[in-house]
Amino acid sequence: MSSAAASVLIVGPAWVGDMVMAQTLFTLLRQQNPKIAIDVLAPAWSLPLLARMPEVRRAIAMPLGHGKLELRVRYRLGRELRAQRYDQALLLPNSFKSALVPWFARIPRRTGWRGEMRYGLLNDLRLLDKEKYPLMVQRFAALAFAPNAKLPDTLPYPALTIDIEARTELLRQFQLDGAAPFLALCPGAEFGPSKRWPEQHYATVAAAMIERGWRVAIFGSGNDKAVAENIIALLPETARQHAINLAGTTKLEQAVDLLSAASAVVSNDSGLMHIAAAVARPLVVVYGSTSPAFTPPLAEHVKILQLEVDCGPCFQRECPLGHLKCLQQLEPARVIAAIDELIAPGHNNIAALELR
Repeated sequence: MSSAAASVLIVGPAWVGDMVMAQTLFTLLRQQNPKIAIDVLAPAWSLPLLARMPEVRRAIAMPLGHGKLELRVRYRLGRELRAQRYDQALLLPNSFKSALVPWFARIPRRTGWRGEMRYGLLNDLRLLDKEKYPLMVQRFAALAFAPNAKLPDTLPYPALTIDIEARTELLRQFQLDGAAPFLALCPGAEFGPSKRWPEQHYATVAAAMIERGWRVAIFGSGNDKAVAENIIALLPETARQHAINLAGTTKLEQAVDLLSAASAVVSNDSGLMHIAAAVARPLVVVYGSTSPAFTPPLAEHVKILQLEVDCGPCFQRECPLGHLKCLQQLEPARVIAAIDELIAPGHNNIAALELR
């Protein structure tokens, strides 16, 4: 980024996890220029999440759904944004559509990776070296610097702010404010079934922690409500009263606050995984068809578990072979052991990757 830039428009990504990781870019921009004004053009659902990022001055709702072109709408928005006189636009999506609003807004410097055909729309067009920047967060972060610049040895982790008063009320509302610790489970994944650890495995972990005196809260969107209900149904009958299904019940900002109070979190590779990392909770992540070599949780209190299988990681939404052994054969005992290691007194909470 130009050192003279006083204001920047970020065109944000479309997914929860990617938006969380984008906070690393925002932090780097602020480190370079503490007075910079950072505005983010993003899907409306992400505005409560952006409100938890103190680096962001203003979040602007993109009035279009993911994938829609609608040139007139983009043109009108671009014209409205001209009055802001941004010095630079940084585009996190690689799509042609994402480059239109900054161009219509006549932002003088428009920076992004080459992606789809965007010649002319971008005038600071970068050619991505995937070996140099293997992680998505590195690709976001690199846009804060000159082309081909060496990134800092350590990138800042995302760190969402917490509304303490709201959290206290939510814990009371959902009866999670007692002396018992609680385990947060995040069994959903919008990507598809190949990222979802089996419900029976989640239930086994939940039952083991309930037997120790913990409570269990299951998080997710409305799409995950049935999965959460199945996990609770798989518990021993006497354990079910100690588990609560919050899927589809909490707003995104409420999930942020509640997850920040969890004693430990178990999650698939999902947006909620990135949120749990960004509120620095002890976190166990189970990977199936995707890889932590691209979008790992960015935190220190983490254990990553993934089986080494001959067919993966395949990056498919559904198992092409139908057996899903990368997740079926990842035993609950390993997850329970990882929780124990993370919460053990004196544990240094350094992230570890286990590939066996």
